[in-house]
Amino acid sequence: MKYADTDINELLFKKIQEKKKKLDKHRPIPKDTLVKILEDIRLRHTYHSDAIEGNTLSLQETKVVLEEGLTINGKPLKDHIEAKDDAEAFDLMIELAQKKKQITQEIIQRIHETVTKGTLTDPGKYRTENVRISGSKTTPPSYLKIVKLIDDCIKDIKTLKMNTISKAAFIHHKFVWIHPFSNGNGRVARLLTNLYLIKEGYPPIVLKKDDRKKYYNVLKQADSGNLNPLTDFIAKEVHESLQYYLSILLEEERLIPLKEIAKYSNHSQEYLSLRARQGKLDAVKIENIWYSSKRAIKEYMKNK
Repeated sequence: MKYADTDINELLFKKIQEKKKKLDKHRPIPKDTLVKILEDIRLRHTYHSDAIEGNTLSLQETKVVLEEGLTINGKPLKDHIEAKDDAEAFDLMIELAQKKKQITQEIIQRIHETVTKGTLTDPGKYRTENVRISGSKTTPPSYLKIVKLIDDCIKDIKTLKMNTISKAAFIHHKFVWIHPFSNGNGRVARLLTNLYLIKEGYPPIVLKKDDRKKYYNVLKQADSGNLNPLTDFIAKEVHESLQYYLSILLEEERLIPLKEIAKYSNHSQEYLSLRARQGKLDAVKIENIWYSSKRAIKEYMKNK
């Protein structure tokens, strides 16, 4: 698999660099604050990563399963097990990232074992037969090539000259393309992407269920060698996560729903939502609600 030259949306990349620089000035993040942030991201990552693969638990039901250990009436036992395993795998990923661990064959298999131990009979083991992906025009490589392809991918992670966001997209797609396991590849890919981002000083991201169709579309484009759409897709989530961190650390960056922040401007919520979608207003969309900050609205009003 070869990719064309990778690029990234310049305006978005500039925003990411500015927010990363601002976040770095406030490191180390107080331990109690960081624990709360990661607890929230852990819940949302678990819900969305599993939901992308067909898990039927809602966000609130996932919260109950993880925090109270209860089972949800009418929901499959498999869905409960997936949620608990994925959350445990997220904890493992955070531990590995904080120790600055490089991606290796052993770590890949360890993450897969954790995320699928309750649902597969061969957790952590590479597939031993060829497979086809339903609805995809791309056929994963022969199982006989998996070890070498993973080794090549690990080498590329170390040597390819890419910015961090582009390399995160490369890691995500290359792993999904190799499809080393019989099941669970998507969930492992999302965890590996976060492992790399955190190790490089970025916050973890959440790829959302509501963006599932777009997510699969940008992966399909990457199958054809065009990594740019996936890079931009991941960049938007990195931008959102950076803003989320800053909103908790800085009052001027505190996220406020556009319905409320419209009061600080002479524009309606609908107009501000439009400008947010166009990238003209610095804003993020979390769980289907647009947010911005007092700092962002002041800058928008000043520069428009």
